[in-house]
Amino acid sequence: MRQIGICVYGGASNDVDPLYLNTAHQIGQEIAKRGWTLVNGAGDTGMMGNAIRGAKEENGNTIGIAPFFFRQPGVLYQEGEETFYTRTMRERKAFMESLSSAFITTPGGIGTLEEFYEILTLKQLQQLDSPLILLNTNHYYDGLLQAMQSMTQAGFIHESTYDLFKVFSTVEETFAYLDEQLAHLAAPTK
Repeated sequence: MRQIGICVYGGASNDVDPLYLNTAHQIGQEIAKRGWTLVNGAGDTGMMGNAIRGAKEENGNTIGIAPFFFRQPGVLYQEGEETFYTRTMRERKAFMESLSSAFITTPGGIGTLEEFYEILTLKQLQQLDSPLILLNTNHYYDGLLQAMQSMTQAGFIHESTYDLFKVFSTVEETFAYLDEQLAHLAAPTK
């Protein structure tokens, strides 16, 4: 049976609405409850830290990937425990991708957007065929989706691009979809 890794992207700030942090915590719990592995950026704060804590509460497995220059006090979650280091951010993203069966993009900033768009681009180029979810907690990504629609109207994004990812507003919808999409990976092989 293949190990199912769920990559969770999200912002590192704690100075956000607790609703977002609670959502990340819940995502970590749900991943662990299914026996899946949380793959993340190893951060101690924000969405990353809360997802890790949620998974750990349910005795889940987590793998954090961080560039060496993140090795500073207060940046990484339990530095050294289930944490792997890369030289660059590019290597970090590639390593996270290699361990993951699906990707959840939670609220975040420019780094989170870059991660989402890299996976979306790989899917568009048919280099990856894993589920990609944009978790639109509290309508966080409404503006982004509107901007993408403007790009579509201008002819820069094809309508078929929207078939490459799912937008959900709740953790429950997200995991109902993942349970369905990843069922073949959890089934025992003969």
